[in-house]
Amino acid sequence: MPWKNSDTRYSTMSIALHWLMVVLLAVVYACIELRGQFPKGSGARTLIVEMHYMFGLTVFVLVWLRLFARSLGVAPKIVPAPPRWQATLATLMHVALYVLMIGMPIFGWLIVSAQGHSVMFYGLELPPLIGENKDLAKQIKDWHELGGTVGYWLIGLHALAGLYHHYIVRDNTALRMMPKR
Repeated sequence: MPWKNSDTRYSTMSIALHWLMVVLLAVVYACIELRGQFPKGSGARTLIVEMHYMFGLTVFVLVWLRLFARSLGVAPKIVPAPPRWQATLATLMHVALYVLMIGMPIFGWLIVSAQGHSVMFYGLELPPLIGENKDLAKQIKDWHELGGTVGYWLIGLHALAGLYHHYIVRDNTALRMMPKR
């Protein structure tokens, strides 16, 4: 498994983590959207909310591995090179996505802590980040929900940019992150 990026492709680890995170983020969003299908207080609703927490925290753990993998080398070159403004927007988008993948799980953990509940992570009980404070929990929840909405837009724009580069510009932007066939 190549640990470092080449001139033309991201490392196998970076590619695997990228697509694993796509699936995890889809599951995290699906869990929170589907919770409304179950009555409050039901076991099914509790399970789906706990899955939202657990997979959200899994994103938080894996994002650090992604950042480590990213630090192992420079990004493969885009051929032909995009205009500077596009490269700048791409950098800002990646920063925003990393902030989302780090910040949203922390906000979630803060909410659960402030509500006075335990956070379970694959059978481990995580310590609360803050003491119980129901009013603060509501405020953080508002920010978390706003972040979730912003996340939809960021993820959507990121995917559209990849499709634009692949099908319209026809450069190698998307191919650099595709698994080998």
